[in-house]
Amino acid sequence: MIETRNIETEPGMVFDASVAGLETAPLVLMLHGFCVSRHFWDNQIPALAAAGCYAVAPNQRGYAAGARPDPAEFENYRIDKLIGDALDIVQAVGHGDRRFHLVGHDWGGSLSWLIADRWPERIASLTMLSRPHPASFARAMKTDPEQPHRSRHHHELLDPGAGPRLLADNGKWVRDRLARNGVPQAAIDKHLSVIGNPPAMEAALAWYRARGERQPIGPTKVPTLFIWGDADDTVGRISAEGTAEFIAADYRFAALPGIGHYAADQVPAQVNALLLEHLARHPA
Repeated sequence: MIETRNIETEPGMVFDASVAGLETAPLVLMLHGFCVSRHFWDNQIPALAAAGCYAVAPNQRGYAAGARPDPAEFENYRIDKLIGDALDIVQAVGHGDRRFHLVGHDWGGSLSWLIADRWPERIASLTMLSRPHPASFARAMKTDPEQPHRSRHHHELLDPGAGPRLLADNGKWVRDRLARNGVPQAAIDKHLSVIGNPPAMEAALAWYRARGERQPIGPTKVPTLFIWGDADDTVGRISAEGTAEFIAADYRFAALPGIGHYAADQVPAQVNALLLEHLARHPA
């Protein structure tokens, strides 16, 4: 049973989160990406709770109405603050300095790679969906002729008029993008209930606009599962398969034939099986 919990990390920063499981059980923190929301993990959270974990999936900074500083001030959305939110949420749910499992998708995956790089002693396991290791991605941007084209939306989203364009005609851009990647209509509606309004969309776009130079990162030193759909329109095979070269720990690469960018929504049973097996192999 998924419950909604409001998690306050500091005054003015209240994250609405989907949670399930005993609060004293091993924590699984789940970070969503762009174009979706905490509901991206709705099919994983009950399975994690049934397996004896405490699953916490917040709407992140800007997506959460209660944690939405002014997106016009890019300092509010620098990556170190986004990372800080994740660790503050771990603290706020009572897991202090304990080890926890980290699951990330898309932008949430970018944060997760950096968290695992900086605090490997805190991470029992890392599960990544649709986000290659940053070093592999950077290399692919230079060596794979297809990857810059796949990533062209990164530049398009910097345009000041991107927000109204994405939300025009009842969020047609968002709906079409998710539908092309096999996301069910009910899940699309849930995500748009969070991001389908101008304040939330402008805050989500601020993640891109505030990014700046990419953070340096070394080989990942925690057990890692990377789930990638070979029909992902934003991540090519070269950067996905190349991730293995940048993992200095137990590693599994699960390529899902015919699956797009949003595997947790598209094929939840496959994602659940892979995720639960990974967590069982690497207890917190």
